[in-house]
Amino acid sequence: MNIEEVRRRAFAMPLTSPAFPPGPYRFVNREFLIVTYRTDLDALRAVVPEPLQITDPIVKYEFIRMPDSTGFGDYTESGQVIPVTFEGRAGGYVHSMYLNDEGPIAGGRELWGFPKKLASPKMSVEVDTLLGTLDYGPVRIATASMGYKHRGADQAAIMAGLCAPNFLLKIIPHVDGSPRICELVQYFLEDVTIKGAWTGPAALQLAHHALAPVAQLPVLEVISGTHILTDMTLGMGTVLHDYLA
Repeated sequence: MNIEEVRRRAFAMPLTSPAFPPGPYRFVNREFLIVTYRTDLDALRAVVPEPLQITDPIVKYEFIRMPDSTGFGDYTESGQVIPVTFEGRAGGYVHSMYLNDEGPIAGGRELWGFPKKLASPKMSVEVDTLLGTLDYGPVRIATASMGYKHRGADQAAIMAGLCAPNFLLKIIPHVDGSPRICELVQYFLEDVTIKGAWTGPAALQLAHHALAPVAQLPVLEVISGTHILTDMTLGMGTVLHDYLA
């Protein structure tokens, strides 16, 4: 393979069989279980990078079921999103993500900088309860539950939240181990269709783990539970701040 062929074919690792295809990435029947909770402000300050600003000591713990995604297939993920502002614009900083599919782990990290790690999240309906669980190896580190479709949610407010900017810290090292890329990235969800949105009583339990530290943002008070069913496209990103410049 000559140099021009390498340049033409190179998209992602490995060269001859990339771990994920080029976008765009469309999701059909993407389902969210989101438990919003109050946490410790000092704990948030320790993990949210400037120039993002914390608004309130709030975290959104999410389980996301993706049965039909372009290029990635059928998988589930779970993690924490922190409401923040950037230059006065409200959005969400994606702090942690755990999922069970190598393709979106590689693509999410390499393209946007999603903080993804391999684990075993699950989301299901258990009789009258919407249940989300996250296991890291054999250890249960998160359990979220919500009453199933108790009340309809405000779809205008849900849409505004889904269409707000999302922020990531993309980190890729150089071959000598030094930082090669360290950037604050912004992305949006696009072409969003809400098929249903509900609220109900919710609960969340987090357990400490050395390599999956979701409990470092402790649950002090559960504020709300939200269940959403959508179609959407994951938009590509833009760089807002280069920490190495």
